[in-house]
Amino acid sequence: MSPSSFSRSEHLRAAWPWLPLWMLVALLAIFAHGPMPLYSTRTLAVAWDMFSHGHWLVPHINGQPYSEKAPLLFWLIEAGWFVFGVNDVWPRVLEVLFGGAQLVLVSLLARRLFPQRPWMAKAAPWMLLAFGYAFLFALQIMYDVLLAVWVLAALLCLTPKPRRGEPRWLLFGVCVGLGLLTKGPVMLLHVAFPWLLGPLWSEWAREHRARWYGAGALSLLLGGAMLLAWALPAGLAGGDAYRERLFFTQTAGRVVDKLSEGKDLQNHAEPFWFYLLWLPVLLFPFSGWPRAWVAVAGLRRPLESGLRFALCWLVPAFVVFSLISGKQLYYPLPELAGVALLMAGAIAVLRDRRPTLANHYALGTWPLGVAGIVFALLLFALPMLVEHTVVQGDWAHTVAPYSRYFSVIFLLLGVLLLMRGRGELRRLAVAGLIGVFALNALFTLTLWPRWDLRPSAELLGRAEQAGHPLAFMGSYAGEFHFAGRLTRPITELYGDRALADYARAHPDALVVDRPEQLSPADLRYALLAQPFRSSWVVIWTASSLADLRAGHTPPEPAQPTQLYPADDRRYRLP
Repeated sequence: MSPSSFSRSEHLRAAWPWLPLWMLVALLAIFAHGPMPLYSTRTLAVAWDMFSHGHWLVPHINGQPYSEKAPLLFWLIEAGWFVFGVNDVWPRVLEVLFGGAQLVLVSLLARRLFPQRPWMAKAAPWMLLAFGYAFLFALQIMYDVLLAVWVLAALLCLTPKPRRGEPRWLLFGVCVGLGLLTKGPVMLLHVAFPWLLGPLWSEWAREHRARWYGAGALSLLLGGAMLLAWALPAGLAGGDAYRERLFFTQTAGRVVDKLSEGKDLQNHAEPFWFYLLWLPVLLFPFSGWPRAWVAVAGLRRPLESGLRFALCWLVPAFVVFSLISGKQLYYPLPELAGVALLMAGAIAVLRDRRPTLANHYALGTWPLGVAGIVFALLLFALPMLVEHTVVQGDWAHTVAPYSRYFSVIFLLLGVLLLMRGRGELRRLAVAGLIGVFALNALFTLTLWPRWDLRPSAELLGRAEQAGHPLAFMGSYAGEFHFAGRLTRPITELYGDRALADYARAHPDALVVDRPEQLSPADLRYALLAQPFRSSWVVIWTASSLADLRAGHTPPEPAQPTQLYPADDRRYRLP
């Protein structure tokens, strides 16, 4: 057997069983319910608008150029639609493939960075697949999962191989360019620091500083050239407003609060300590594993090159993302692979230097096991708490009929985490993965009907086919376009005057409203009413809604209001 074939077989065996386990659970979870508003539905709306109107160069949403994201994810979705037809299956399969690719890449990265520790290539993907927030976000049809693939691939190009210390600069530049085409210049924040701080972790970089920085700069220029090869013609084709937002305010507005004007630009401004506050959520379940934190806190110089690499990546990236005004929990998701490398590497060092402490049960998974059992008891008691009004709220009434079945799952997971012996990391990873999958299943069975906009989208789709214009009260985020296969823009209306003018010009139009609570008029004159998160989606004829807003009584409807779902408790009006 040749060395290359032996290496390939070793890689395949190393991927068992974490890769098939994650793929199976992710596929079951992502197809448990439909695309989630507003993240997934907005991405699908852009891809559908581009596909249905042939806008291959400039992304569009609701008939207007969409400058918020670069087009690579849309192109991948549309490529599948060319082959398989328009559907929501292919985009979801894509996301699962992206997640699996991350696990493979972090395993390869661990193998390169810790060549003397074969355990790392197995431990790092187990840790990465267990991050609960990352798993739930991977169920969204969003850009950050694909971005994480290019980040890990680019960093893998920087790391040394056994027979080659110099990075693969051409591939590094191509991966940077693909990341830029996925989500724009933010890609550079994820990969710049391991390159800039290369001499701190790479022996080759220390010995060849001029080539490291010179070739690295050329690679970044190659990545930038790939982005400009799309952005320059797209800016010319999209018009002045699109060009200005694409090259200036779209990126700068996430850094500086004052540039966040405009209804389409979401700046998400948060204080600098935002990520620190949410770190336990981002790192769960490992935020509740004492062994990992004792290992990280116990690191002492001299550190191995792999640990120095992880610190050169994580520390400056965390600081910069904290200083940037615009924040979302999913922005630093690519860095979770670095957290997995750091924690796994620190645990490996702890085992070598202090084996007695490393194996101490007090540092095991028992806190998470106790928490799992307590959560199981709360789920078991929830029906009684609801019955005696100790716990109130629509969510509690909705979850209570299923809570005792799911309490058994979390009880078993808690017992699993209380066990001792070898394989602690794998037990924790499996428990974390199954636990978050169970929560997603509970959400699907109970709360998903209040997120499912297909009834409204299908009604709007039929109305458009019948020739009715469509409008939306307020800012529209594309939530109906893909599910309803809409091909014309939905007009945005702001205020009663705009509604009255629109109703006079389009008396046969349909208007979507988003009231906080239903009124008797909603149930009497509207065409459809359905809950959406904590509010409602109500569809009217434009003339009926305009009459009500003007204080007039509209004509009696030809048919009663459609209610979805018909058994929702919130239809019981006071």
